[in-house]
Amino acid sequence: MNIFVSNLGYSFTTEDLTDLFSTYGAVDSARVITDKFTKQSRGFGFVEMSDDAAMKAIKDLNGSMQDGRSIKVMEARPKEEKPSYSNRW
Repeated sequence: MNIFVSNLGYSFTTEDLTDLFSTYGAVDSARVITDKFTKQSRGFGFVEMSDDAAMKAIKDLNGSMQDGRSIKVMEARPKEEKPSYSNRW
């Protein structure tokens, strides 16, 4: 299951995210999203892990305090397709 984590502190790293979720089970992948120019965290990330472990992690971590902030943890939704503007004319 793919998990969306938001309201992360800007000093939160991918390693921190992996450590946080690894207490619930094996983490397949974790990534804090960064600005492509400044390389600074954008305050959110994604974690992939098994469904059972993910559901427990979402339940336990949503609203928890991490790095002085109350994080939001939920199942990630698929990225929506942006409308194509090539057919406008």
